[in-house]
Amino acid sequence: MHIYRTHHCGALRATHVGETVRLSGWVHRKRDHGGVLFVDLRDHYGITQIVADGDTPALAILENLRVESVVTIDGVVKARDGATVNASLPTGEIEVFARGATVLSRAEELPMPVAGEQEYPEDIRLRYRFLDLRRETLHANIVTRTRIISDIRRSMESAGFTEYSTPILTASSPEGARDFLVPSRIHAGKFFALPQAPQQYKQLLMVAGFDRYFQIAPCFRDEDPRADRLPGEFYQLDLEMSFVTQEEVWETMEPVMAGVFERFADGKKVTPAGSFPRIPYAEAMLKYGSDKPDLRNPLIITDVGEHFHGSGFGLFAQIVGNGGTVRAIPAPATADKSRKFFDDMNQWARDEGYAGLGYVTRKGGEFGGPIAKNHGSDGMATLYAALGLGPDDGCFFAAGDADSAAKLAGAARTRVASQLDLIDTDSFAFAWIVDFPFYEWDADSKKLDFAHNPFSMPQGGMAALEGPDPLSIKAYQYDLVCNGYELASGSIRNQHPDLMVKAFELVGLSKADVEARFGGMYRAFQYGAPPHGGMAAGVDRMVMLLVGAQNLREVTLFPMNQRAEDLLMGAPSAPEPKQLAELHIKVVEPPKAG
Repeated sequence: MHIYRTHHCGALRATHVGETVRLSGWVHRKRDHGGVLFVDLRDHYGITQIVADGDTPALAILENLRVESVVTIDGVVKARDGATVNASLPTGEIEVFARGATVLSRAEELPMPVAGEQEYPEDIRLRYRFLDLRRETLHANIVTRTRIISDIRRSMESAGFTEYSTPILTASSPEGARDFLVPSRIHAGKFFALPQAPQQYKQLLMVAGFDRYFQIAPCFRDEDPRADRLPGEFYQLDLEMSFVTQEEVWETMEPVMAGVFERFADGKKVTPAGSFPRIPYAEAMLKYGSDKPDLRNPLIITDVGEHFHGSGFGLFAQIVGNGGTVRAIPAPATADKSRKFFDDMNQWARDEGYAGLGYVTRKGGEFGGPIAKNHGSDGMATLYAALGLGPDDGCFFAAGDADSAAKLAGAARTRVASQLDLIDTDSFAFAWIVDFPFYEWDADSKKLDFAHNPFSMPQGGMAALEGPDPLSIKAYQYDLVCNGYELASGSIRNQHPDLMVKAFELVGLSKADVEARFGGMYRAFQYGAPPHGGMAAGVDRMVMLLVGAQNLREVTLFPMNQRAEDLLMGAPSAPEPKQLAELHIKVVEPPKAG
């Protein structure tokens, strides 16, 4: 017999009754029934109920053990009585009567519970992550994550892609965040950078003739903590294709993304491949108030500024007259809602830092609220007809400059739909957001900057770059969104050296700067570069959506906390003086506050 086990703890069934077995695992729970001890023994695969009574020396051993101790049990498989069958467990028809028990490792008093799914402080969970990972939901999430990644690999290989590994130590690159720098011991005063993404390398692979590349790539960004992103590092499905248009990238990747979701969606609806909507960025910002809209939400935002030109509602008339806008967010079937529902929405907007959220109520065709009173019944009837709203529908209004009105309207659209239970929580709704602006105006630096990937191809080519209004240029840039999350971002790349230089000149970088910062790619483009494009999809976010987690840390093995600290390993930590001397580095402490 094997020294530790003949079966794992999820393997035994009624067909094993009568067999002598050996199991090893953790003591998950103990229940003492007066001379009879029931122990749930757990390993990676499942749980088996162990029974020990006064006829076995195992009883005294198990009685004195804390939960989470590791033991080996020798015993006989017996059928449970009908009343004691546990239908929720795969092993629920049997139990193992212990003949002997061997303690492999005793557990001290636990700093946090493993059995059960109760909430526990995050700092404790991260400090004792090895215990946290034993908990059922988190353990299952991690297993599902590995299955999803394996499925992605199979899907990509079936689509003709080959996985290539790109360097981790590289040069600094402008991907939109700070680099993690790695000092070079051999080259004093010089630094490598951890890759924010394999962007340049994957483009160089296309220039090198590899055609279809993919990688489950680790990426590193020294960013301030954000609720929707893991601090420090994350993983993405990175891919690139040669001789493709953006439509061909979409057609190739829709079956991959839809397929992965269909296989792990647990019965939820998934937008079928070949039918992902393609929504221009400007339209997304108008209709949904976001460039990552949740299409499970049926509410559509409408610009109704023209209805308030010269209106009796002076505030909106003034905003529109000064070049602002008014966006309407429907609140369908709210005739039964009290005034408090509408007032609470207005207060929510104020709490979010806005001036407020206007509203109109309607019940049986009768309009209510200050906006309706001042705008007049006829004006409101005309506006409602234009919006297609009915006699019992309310409406909210976000007013101001275009950017702030869009942001408030988008947030209000989400909140209204949530409050009214309009979101289809039983589906995954995909869409491509396309035609992103190539440039944006940086108000802080008072200059033009890239809106997205600086290596994207500008629509219109050199003629557009030499035109009078750079802010009107769109890029062959696209995002894949799902349920209000950006899952992937990509583009057709700019593979022409002259276009590359011109694009960077408009943000204040010279040809010499381009050659110095992106010399490898700039040189490569001068020796025959194919048209190419691709994208990168966030693996962590995909897993989070598929397992129904609310936080990326619930799908990651050893995450940092929101202060970018690894509480388990004690990182970051102060280096030894010898290490600093070898690297020719001196630490300069920041000035103390006050």
